[in-house]
Amino acid sequence: MKKQQPVYITGHRHPDTDSVASAIAYAFFKRSMGMAAILCRLGALNEETRYLLSRFGFPEPMLLQDARMRLSEIDIDSPVSITPETTIYEALRFMEKEDRAYCGVVDENQRLVGMVTKSDIAVVGLEDTASSIDILAHTPVENIRKTINGTMIYEDDQAVINGKVSIVAMTELDRLDRYAVRDRIVIVGANAQAQRRLIELGAGMLIIVWSEHVDDSVIEAAREHHCPIISSGHGGMNTSRYLYFAPSVERIMKKKLICFHSHELVEDVGAKMVKNRYRTYPVIDQEDRLIGYIARYHIMNARKRQLILVDHNEFSQSVKGVEKGTVREVIDHHRINDFSTSQPMTFRNEIVGSTATIVATIFRENQIPIPVNLAGLLLGAVLSDTMNFQSPTTTEKDRSTANILAAIADLDIDRFAEELFTVTASQERASLSEMINTDLKIYDIHSCKLSISQVVVPSAKNVWTDAKEITTALDHFAEKKQIDLAVLVFTSILEKGSVVYAGGSRSSWAAEDFPNSDGEEHTFQENVLSRKQQILPALSSVIAGYIE
Repeated sequence: MKKQQPVYITGHRHPDTDSVASAIAYAFFKRSMGMAAILCRLGALNEETRYLLSRFGFPEPMLLQDARMRLSEIDIDSPVSITPETTIYEALRFMEKEDRAYCGVVDENQRLVGMVTKSDIAVVGLEDTASSIDILAHTPVENIRKTINGTMIYEDDQAVINGKVSIVAMTELDRLDRYAVRDRIVIVGANAQAQRRLIELGAGMLIIVWSEHVDDSVIEAAREHHCPIISSGHGGMNTSRYLYFAPSVERIMKKKLICFHSHELVEDVGAKMVKNRYRTYPVIDQEDRLIGYIARYHIMNARKRQLILVDHNEFSQSVKGVEKGTVREVIDHHRINDFSTSQPMTFRNEIVGSTATIVATIFRENQIPIPVNLAGLLLGAVLSDTMNFQSPTTTEKDRSTANILAAIADLDIDRFAEELFTVTASQERASLSEMINTDLKIYDIHSCKLSISQVVVPSAKNVWTDAKEITTALDHFAEKKQIDLAVLVFTSILEKGSVVYAGGSRSSWAAEDFPNSDGEEHTFQENVLSRKQQILPALSSVIAGYIE
């Protein structure tokens, strides 16, 4: 059965309570419908959201940093491997068994130290035997024995082998002296006299073929001259062929490798592959441990990340690289600006004060019961995004949905709202940088880059004493992020209004929408509560007036 591709459900960057809670609830809904849904977030959570997650027993969603797929997330070949001590012959048989033309070489900790291919092995079999002299000279006797399927007749630790090989076919004693056999591996037939004479002439190792018995006098001569003896399991021809495959792969493996790490992006790996001629590349983790192999066809067949966007539809507010993924659904209550896809998808956008209201409605439409703790979390999201129904974006549907959720969660709305907004008092202890970045949204309006940060506080009139410090911080933020107009809004639900600060090269434009009273700076703006319905439209209008 083919494994179902996961779908990542996420809210927007700089997540607020509505974004996170709606994503959690929609992921629950999708799982109940059989989807392999993975819940995620795109940034750090604010104090209010962390409080609600803790109160209702939900863990923080995983952090998704890029919509593009990484090697660790696509199908690659399994990490078959051998050790440096594996013989060339064993490596060849292993690759045939695994139907691979390559194999990684790993140490005792599974760290990749080399790579060997059938092409490397072919070179050993086809090249002049002179090229194998050095590696045979350093090949353990046991490697030779098992490679030729031999029996060890006599082993000697003091043997000296130079790596050269001689095959003695003419075993007449008067002709043996013509052979240069000193320190060589000598292959000889079942002639005891010839065997002894070759040992006396200084053979480094004797490999006997076509013989079931070795004379005691031969073994005694071998002991005297420190000459190991192996009885081969093959005839002379195959013994000579297999002998060159006895060295360990450490002697022929490639050590300077082109590797890819599991955290690398698939598209980056594909670009690097184009610059190289190799068919297969090892994939390693952060500790250089082999985890698999990748080829060009893996890159070509890699599927895009499947995404469901919750509480946003603008790509500028979504995960990095969102255009490289496949957006399957959008659940939102904001304006529709720069959204487009190459294929049909589900798009649900409603005129309500909270995305949580839409998600709760979807549960009811499909007759899926909402768990008690999830109902409490969704209620908190509705109250947060509608500012306890004080925001002008609030609809009757938000109020009726909140009542249903409160009944399921057994919560008193007024008491819960007071409890919830008390948490925001901690924002007064946050730094200016944290305030600007906590609930931030960035818009492109007529080539003007606008950012709006909104901080809910108990009192907007007395939230900060040094206005110059705020505007300086906004100027620095705008310069760093290349933003033309950076706006920070302190909103008080209890006071039913906001105070607006602006920075950036076009900061003066904000004063036209939110003017100061005579003799005042940063005047309290009564009944200005909604970023979506009041602040953004006003700023968009003045930007259009200057640019068009």
